[in-house]
Amino acid sequence: MAPLVGILMGSESDLSSMQKAGEVLERFGVEYEMEIASAHRKPERVAEYARAAESRGLRVLIAGAGMAAHLPGVLAAHTHLPVIGVPLYQEALGGADALYSCVQMPPGVPVATVAIGGAKNAGVLAAQMLALADRALTEKLRAFKRDLAEGLKL
Repeated sequence: MAPLVGILMGSESDLSSMQKAGEVLERFGVEYEMEIASAHRKPERVAEYARAAESRGLRVLIAGAGMAAHLPGVLAAHTHLPVIGVPLYQEALGGADALYSCVQMPPGVPVATVAIGGAKNAGVLAAQMLALADRALTEKLRAFKRDLAEGLKL
């Protein structure tokens, strides 16, 4: 089955954080792909990834933003697909710079943004977006919410 979600990060050092989104998607049976592509070191590669995402079957993009390197915003500038930004914790400013780079987007170029280090929630949000057109996924999310209410952890 072709992936529906693309998970991107700017460097290999972000992998352990961003894998959490993939783990959540696996729980819901959602196929995804994971790529490393820096918005600043390889901007053309990132732009091409965003432009080709829909034709390759992707429906949602999740991108990690470390420091103020704004991978989610660059993706959002090149696609109409929903983009979820994950601000990544960094020692220098505690991830606040990444958070601001995700939420302070210009009108018409939104980036849905989760908490600093919130890759798990990015995975849940992507599944919720996909569930709008997938009844089986909707039922999995309903069961997930029941489990949360009973105190089971994600």
